[in-house]
Amino acid sequence: MAKWTIPSVLLVLFLLCALPDQGRKLRANAEGDSDELVDPPKVEEKLGAVPNGLSTDSDVVKREAESISKRSLRASAEKFEFQAEVSRLMDIIINSLYSNKDIFLRELISNASDALDKIRFLSLTDKEILGEGDDTKLEIQIKLDKQNKILSIRDRGIGMTKEDLIKHLGTIAKSGTSAFVEKMQTSGDLNLIGQFGVGFYSVYLVADYVEVVSKHNDDKQYVWESKADGAFAISEDTWNEPLGRGTEIRLHLREEAGEYLEESKLKDLVKKYSEFINFPINLWASKEVDVEVPADEDESSDEEESSETSSSEEEGDEDAEKTEDDDAEKKPKTKKVKETTYEWELLNDVKAIWLRNPKEVTEEEYTKFYHSLAKDFSDEKPLAWSHFTAEGDVEFKAVLFVPPKAPQDLYESYYNSNKSNLKLYVRRVFISDEFDELLPKYLNFLKGLVDSDTLPLNVSREMLQQHSSLKTIKKKLIRKALDMIRKIAEEDPEDANNKDKKDAEKSVDEDDEKKGQYTKFWNEFGKSIKLGIIEDATNRNRLAKLLRFESTKSDGQLTSLDQYISRMKSGQKDIFYITGTSKELLEKSPFLERLKKKNYEVIFFTDPVDEYLMQYLMDYEDMKFQNVSKEGLKLGKDSKDKDLKESFKELTKWWKGALASDNVDDVKISSRLDNTPCVVVTSKYGWSANMERIMQSQTLSDASKQAYMRGKRVLEINPRHPIIKELRERVVKDPEDESVKNTAQLMYQTALMESGFMLSDPKDFASRIYDSVKSGLSISPDASVEEDDDAEEAETESKEASATPKDEADATEDAETAEAKDEPDATEDAETAEAKDEL
Repeated sequence: MAKWTIPSVLLVLFLLCALPDQGRKLRANAEGDSDELVDPPKVEEKLGAVPNGLSTDSDVVKREAESISKRSLRASAEKFEFQAEVSRLMDIIINSLYSNKDIFLRELISNASDALDKIRFLSLTDKEILGEGDDTKLEIQIKLDKQNKILSIRDRGIGMTKEDLIKHLGTIAKSGTSAFVEKMQTSGDLNLIGQFGVGFYSVYLVADYVEVVSKHNDDKQYVWESKADGAFAISEDTWNEPLGRGTEIRLHLREEAGEYLEESKLKDLVKKYSEFINFPINLWASKEVDVEVPADEDESSDEEESSETSSSEEEGDEDAEKTEDDDAEKKPKTKKVKETTYEWELLNDVKAIWLRNPKEVTEEEYTKFYHSLAKDFSDEKPLAWSHFTAEGDVEFKAVLFVPPKAPQDLYESYYNSNKSNLKLYVRRVFISDEFDELLPKYLNFLKGLVDSDTLPLNVSREMLQQHSSLKTIKKKLIRKALDMIRKIAEEDPEDANNKDKKDAEKSVDEDDEKKGQYTKFWNEFGKSIKLGIIEDATNRNRLAKLLRFESTKSDGQLTSLDQYISRMKSGQKDIFYITGTSKELLEKSPFLERLKKKNYEVIFFTDPVDEYLMQYLMDYEDMKFQNVSKEGLKLGKDSKDKDLKESFKELTKWWKGALASDNVDDVKISSRLDNTPCVVVTSKYGWSANMERIMQSQTLSDASKQAYMRGKRVLEINPRHPIIKELRERVVKDPEDESVKNTAQLMYQTALMESGFMLSDPKDFASRIYDSVKSGLSISPDASVEEDDDAEEAETESKEASATPKDEADATEDAETAEAKDEPDATEDAETAEAKDEL
């Protein structure tokens, strides 16, 4: 026996020494060569362990504990400063008193979904990019560590390189950051964060220290960390388990954010905000199950004693009892106990809403899907939606929404922006949300998605843009979008077209809900409809039916072209309109005097884009449009017109000559005036006064190049007005009378202003007004303005100024003389002092 004892002890000692050394070699290999990583232990193999959690190496535990406890950046990490705008943004978030901190989870899940979309899109052309095993599972995982107060969100998306971490999480050079900061400072609504692309920073609503572990296929695994104190650090990750690919965000929660460590809270938030995310969202959730375990010996002996007592009492059934005892001896005694286990629980098992039958989807589900899609989590519902399936040459499913409000910058960069609010899917695979070819620019306010089974998957975005099927999809989407908008108007009981069509079958509640919906739509997106009329000649007539405006007969309500036509007078061939800056000014316009008197309805166009609109909308339902401030207005024939023209022929001829220097093309008798002596109208195809004002206000306008577009000006006079009659008499008596010429010039300038034009020489106009006032007050035209005391003071000052140089010369001469006298005396005193010193 002693013979084998010593070799056995030596063998045991050798094995104990070899095993730790082997473990260190394995770790060294894992850190040194990322391509030959040792597979980490699976989560399910560790009872009660957190999946993808930290390894239990003692050095790792020590480093992590130190980092977590001190909440300090690792000393070995590379330090960076946040961009100034990002720091401002984080200060706002950290110091925010905003009560709804739940949005951080929504933003992180949304970012994870975007990362998964990117890797799935890349995998269409490169299947190897997904890797193998668990890396191929495109999912989002949420896990909790209650003990250390850590909430982790992981995705198997595209991941980030070191450069990406610096760029996207520290120095964002995008307008979204500054735009959000400005919006926050004005409105204080933190809920808008997702619409500006800076949602990641919402993590600091609930966390005071954040770690981002990320692995991209083209780089090593890195850790980004920050305490939101103006700096962040990035270091190569050599202590966490390899992610394979993707990103894991660890939030070290604040004391007051403990509620986010509760599974029920996280489940509610995912259901509220991320129910329609296109990837599985799994929570590492606890679950109590009944488990049979061996019973204790004391309990089993008690059971045996009780069974023996019962068997002795029942002597008649001894054989049966013996059989049961035999069976009991064969089966071990067990009992059921509650045991907590952990497993992945799927939180978003709702089927993609666009794949379902529209009849099976509730209004609440559409609203929730819109909020998820548009990242708009206000309480307002979309104004309308359209869920449809297109079949034929191109098959696709689509859901379109009309938002309740227009974005702040909808028209600011209208022609320069390529932004689209439609997401394109091909066979349930997200392709892109940058396809501005799916809808024209004037419908870019719509939100939604398109899922096509016809488009190819394995082509680039550039090639897909040239695909012929896109034109067909675009055509059908436009038609469905316009039908959806038209339906808003049809269902609105307050809309002009529906005031005479009341549906008795609809309930009062439905009417109240739809009431004012189209007015709301028009106030938010009316300009887009007008731009559509300008840009889309194919659908111009459909869009014209959606136009709304106020008129002289609409009583402050919006009306439509169809409603206008239904109120037209018999014999009226044109649709009358006028353009200007506001309805209040247009109602007082002299151009409407005769039209109102004859009970004609005139449309008010007060939006600057209306001037461009009417250059394209020439007619509607075979009715021509007529601007009442331009030539060509016809209000029926008057038998006296010929006689009036003849009687005022001399005046009109004289007045045209007097205004030759003002580029007046003609002077005519007017049929549109009632109380006003004269107005200035423009030629039919030239600019109106309102259009001239708009063009002159352009930042880069060139007045020299606009001259050819200015309409020829025509002065129209009212032959029934007493001023015009008196002027005619004066001209007949003395055509060369200067006072008559001045009066005619003053009337023309006044008519220019009243007609909406800008005066080329306001000083001349003011002088004529003052002369007219002098005449009215019987003041002599030669009376001059009295000189005031300031003139005398000015003369005195000028005399003093001329005397000043002489005085200065005298003073200088006196000073030089005094200096000359003082010099000999000073020399003499110095010599005397020296003589005294020598003695």
